[in-house]
Amino acid sequence: MHIPENYLSPSTCAVMTAAMLPVWTYSIKKVKAEIPKVKMPLLGIGAAFSFLGMMFNIPLPGGTTGHAVGGTLIAILTGSPSAGCIAVTIALLIQALLFGDGGILAFGANCFNMAFMLPFIGFALYKFIWKKTGKRKLGAAVGSYVGINVAAFCAAIEFGIQPILFTDAAGKALYCPYPLSISVPAMMIGHLTLFGIAEVVLTTAILTFVEKVSPETLEGAPKSGTLAGAFKPLYILIAVLVVFTPLGLLASGTAWGEWGVEEMSSLVSNGKVLGYTPVGMEKGFSLASLFPDYSMAGMPEWIGYILSAVVGVALIIIFFKLLSGGKKERIDFSKGQSE
Repeated sequence: MHIPENYLSPSTCAVMTAAMLPVWTYSIKKVKAEIPKVKMPLLGIGAAFSFLGMMFNIPLPGGTTGHAVGGTLIAILTGSPSAGCIAVTIALLIQALLFGDGGILAFGANCFNMAFMLPFIGFALYKFIWKKTGKRKLGAAVGSYVGINVAAFCAAIEFGIQPILFTDAAGKALYCPYPLSISVPAMMIGHLTLFGIAEVVLTTAILTFVEKVSPETLEGAPKSGTLAGAFKPLYILIAVLVVFTPLGLLASGTAWGEWGVEEMSSLVSNGKVLGYTPVGMEKGFSLASLFPDYSMAGMPEWIGYILSAVVGVALIIIFFKLLSGGKKERIDFSKGQSE
């Protein structure tokens, strides 16, 4: 679901980034106002789960792959879809800058899909179902499944409008060459089936783990100092997931809409070879990443994958630790305690 560089026109990217600016502003304000300092590390933990979840690629018959995102999970753990937005945004930023996973210009579009639509819609459904039925995990399952499918649908629309809006004099697409009639089913079939289930499994499995080993993390406003020990099992789980990330390498093929430019002309859709490389993709913006595709020069692929996971998770945890350290505790004078 990570839209690469030059699949969307610069104007589309600009519109999607502009759409995200008020969302980021709103989310930052909500996190500052609603998330107590003691729970701030949960944003880093959640972002790490999201980052790692996106490294576990899952194959789909036909040669494409996909992954879970974890946006609804973060919103549930923190009690705030705004926290989910900020956490997934940071995960996506690190992926784009360091690993070339998702385009820099398309960053706003990727955030709109995975950091905005996914956690906000997923959390709203989760909260509604939980209140109506009293079943937290049922709400988490439905919310996460619908959330990732809405995100995938948004990406499909963004892909599919490109050949409608942007063509050359010969009528050939300048950017993503596949119209809505192809992009929507191509994206949705995988997400309505396997990838949606993967999102449900990630969300409910980690939520169950948290409920058993550190239920206090799910409290609305725990007392200062009560979560230090509760976070340890979550960090251990993150370490275990890092070790097992090479399982994501077992999925062969490329996610739909994430092909390299050199592959474009030979792509086959509905039995027809595309036969050309869109000019906007061939001559568009490019930025070399430090660890392309989560690899490290001179190292076996699986070791590079693990080290990339370590680097990504470490940067995420450090970022939110620093953010937590700079956040002042809110004091509830009526109760005589900090939050």
